[in-house]
Amino acid sequence: MKRIILPLMAVLMAAACARTPEKTSLDYVDPTIGGVGLLLQPTRATVQVPNEFIRWTPSRADLLDDQITNYPLTMVSHRNGSVFGFLPLAGDNPDALWRMRQTYDNEVARPYRYSSDLDGCHIEYSPTPKCGIAEVDFCCESGKWFRFNLMSRDGSYTKVDDHTIAGIESMRGFTMYVKAVFDSEIKEFISGERGSVLVGFGPGAGKVSMRYGISLIDGYQAAANLEAEIPAFDLEKVTAACRKAWEDRIGQIDVSGGTERHLRIFYTSLYRCCERMVNITEGDRYFSGFDGKVHQADHPFYVDNWLWDTHIALEPLETILQPEMETNKIKSYIDMYTQCGIMPSFGLTFGLSRGMTGNYAAVWMADAWAKGLRFDLETAYEGLKKRSLEVTHIPWRLDPSTPLDKFYEEKGFFPGLRPGEKETEPVVDTRWERRQSVAITTAFSYADWATAQIAGLLGKEQDKADFLRRATYYRNLYNPELKLLWPKDSNGNWIEGVDPRYTDRNYYTENNAYTFLWDVKHDFKGLFELMGGREKAEAAMDEMFRIPLGMDKYRFWVINPDATGMIGQYAVGNEPGFHTPYLYDYLGSPWKTQKWIHKIIDSQFNDSYYGLPGDEDGGGMSAFLVFSMMGYFPVSPGIPAYAIGSPFFETSTMHIPNGKDFTVKAENFSEDNKYIQSATLNGKPLDRPWFSHDELMAGGVLKLVMGPQPNKSWGSAPEAAPPSSLDYSLQK
Repeated sequence: MKRIILPLMAVLMAAACARTPEKTSLDYVDPTIGGVGLLLQPTRATVQVPNEFIRWTPSRADLLDDQITNYPLTMVSHRNGSVFGFLPLAGDNPDALWRMRQTYDNEVARPYRYSSDLDGCHIEYSPTPKCGIAEVDFCCESGKWFRFNLMSRDGSYTKVDDHTIAGIESMRGFTMYVKAVFDSEIKEFISGERGSVLVGFGPGAGKVSMRYGISLIDGYQAAANLEAEIPAFDLEKVTAACRKAWEDRIGQIDVSGGTERHLRIFYTSLYRCCERMVNITEGDRYFSGFDGKVHQADHPFYVDNWLWDTHIALEPLETILQPEMETNKIKSYIDMYTQCGIMPSFGLTFGLSRGMTGNYAAVWMADAWAKGLRFDLETAYEGLKKRSLEVTHIPWRLDPSTPLDKFYEEKGFFPGLRPGEKETEPVVDTRWERRQSVAITTAFSYADWATAQIAGLLGKEQDKADFLRRATYYRNLYNPELKLLWPKDSNGNWIEGVDPRYTDRNYYTENNAYTFLWDVKHDFKGLFELMGGREKAEAAMDEMFRIPLGMDKYRFWVINPDATGMIGQYAVGNEPGFHTPYLYDYLGSPWKTQKWIHKIIDSQFNDSYYGLPGDEDGGGMSAFLVFSMMGYFPVSPGIPAYAIGSPFFETSTMHIPNGKDFTVKAENFSEDNKYIQSATLNGKPLDRPWFSHDELMAGGVLKLVMGPQPNKSWGSAPEAAPPSSLDYSLQK
């Protein structure tokens, strides 16, 4: 028997020694997760340096599309356009290449490196902040081509010398420049339709490398960017630098003790939180789409943000992990305001965008200031006040105030139209966006509360009082009979004949009445009082999760295509619902938050192509996952507090840039033990289901003792609820 056991032990020991090194946090990142949208947009497998301009991702429908149209040399703005289409092609007939796509296989997308087998060649790629390098290994002896397209069809390419081409491309009034250098001699340069060109290489060029630089300033700066960032053909050096940048960023949070699936979801979500905003500063200058001018930079200038989506979780996460970058992002928004005269909500690469609703820059800036970030608060306030009082509240518009805005100020709510009633304001989009009257009222109630906080910090007491008055406007739409925030017409009467489950954008933004009942992040105390107290509010929350859809899904999604990830009438696939499960912490039943967070994430998120229940929106949904899987969430940005949920890992540690570590330790951790039995913070009993930002930044250990059954008394006292009321005031 010994003779058998000893050789077996030797084999096992040899196998153990041959194992690959233990996975790093970065190895759990899988950019393909969510790459096929269940209903709406898929994620993009972007390869980039964190928060930098070059974002490489193939042009295709989604990850089930087996053909690639182009590899744009960068995505200019998240899901809003790319430039300089590039595709390596093999073939002896140039005429057949102009509209050819590449069928790909064995694709590997990492945050720092991309590779794929294509028809007739293999491609490897890695980026720097403003540049990129690609190696293409051709399998054929002849017919080796690089095709360059114009994604917007407005621009041109020129041959500079036997190893270099230059290009310009304009998109939405915005011009970009590229310089591309090849290590092989250009043997043919053929111009095609709509500005496209074919660059041909000779039979001796088995492997062709290309390094390129892009500028938003001019062609000379594109060349300077290239020489500064990739002066030589060294793909491995570029890859190593990009990987190091990702290791540093992903390494800011360590989690352990979870399942392989949860680790992949978590770290991929953290990766997606780094796509934007992007730094477009080139040397000591930047080109701004907000006034069409080149500026000297006294700080990095960041663009490409959708605050409607990102103010809820992404910006609060980056305020902790990247406070210097977050400060510069806010400074960039203030610069945008001084350049164009309007404080943006969507500050895109191209300039000011009319996207969505609200004035969420106020929430973002109030939250950042409350958490210790510092910037030109006076100028910020000037822009925020103007945005609220002088620019229309109408969705997807940035026009001057209209009669609807005057009505809002005088009556305290945005008026809705009755079913079939004709629109009276020509600025309103009557085809799709419509008035969104209830959501407009809740959005500006919250933003005006945040603006009031900033006014108070500046000693503008009358302004603070005025904006606090406006912060109560949501109360004018509480319908006590329906127990919902409900639309009123211009005469102040409740609008009838509307089902709260199926309301289109006449009254709510991308969701229904049940979602927007809880869209009052600045004053949950006031909302609960309107509803008759915490018990009745809790009953309404319970009911929301239980009310059936009531119609065929395909019919429902014709009305509400953004309301995905439905559990009863709750939609986790859309940003207005991210905070909702945490409201049980405010209602005296934190155990229900613990229950629902696990049910929501485990039922709606996975690590496959279909891994996300709705639009990820460039970090918005991913930041919800990062916070929630660690066990807490910033429910009310502007109030520096975090509601406690239920962790998905035995330990999670944030390495804060101030040198402190904040750790959540789950004792008795298991997938079944999702309920908190007791808690301590730095060894002291914690009987409230929240902690402050100051407590997080001071570092330490939040210890949660977990179990399979709820402790319904922990954190349930009224005085234990997290802060959220009009009485709350930021301090200088």
